[in-house]
Amino acid sequence: MESLLPYFQENLIEAGCDEAGRGCLAGPVVAAAVILPKDYFHPVLNDSKKLTKKQREGLIDDIKAAAIAWAIGEVNNYEIDEINILNASFLAMHRAVDTLKSTPEMLIIDGNRFNKYSKTPHQCIVKGDSKYFSIAAASVLAKTHRDQLMDALHEQYPYYNWNTNAGYPTIAHRNAIRKHGITSYHRKSFRLLPEQLELFENE
Repeated sequence: MESLLPYFQENLIEAGCDEAGRGCLAGPVVAAAVILPKDYFHPVLNDSKKLTKKQREGLIDDIKAAAIAWAIGEVNNYEIDEINILNASFLAMHRAVDTLKSTPEMLIIDGNRFNKYSKTPHQCIVKGDSKYFSIAAASVLAKTHRDQLMDALHEQYPYYNWNTNAGYPTIAHRNAIRKHGITSYHRKSFRLLPEQLELFENE
């Protein structure tokens, strides 16, 4: 397997950005921004979707220890409903970059669209999380952070199996919505059920 690349621009302080939870019916969208050394290499790190849960969790400490800076940004379901999921994904990345302890001179973004962050130049890279280590690292940190949040919310609302589906639209999740209604963590602007019945809130 071909290794990922250590940087997009060799002479700039570069942060890789990615998000997790865009397609979920419940919970926040979470993003991470990661600045890695230019000579960074890891034999396992890749797009978080290509890794097992055990591999992702095993990478968390490695990434954080190696990173020059890393940060997490969250946008909750109420904000998602207000500004739409695409803008919420960009906002989560902006919030992550906001809290980096080192100021990036360049952002490389997973995907093909982004809302400009301040005066910082950026480059969108389709499937960037399987091309650049910093974006892959951001994908792992965003995914594992969000999974931990959804595991905690599962303790409050066990019917929806968020500890296994992380809020994604599985058959079991949708059946639980049919039976129990929605929670205060569900995204009301999403098509929660194919038939989109009148939904009641389960507080």
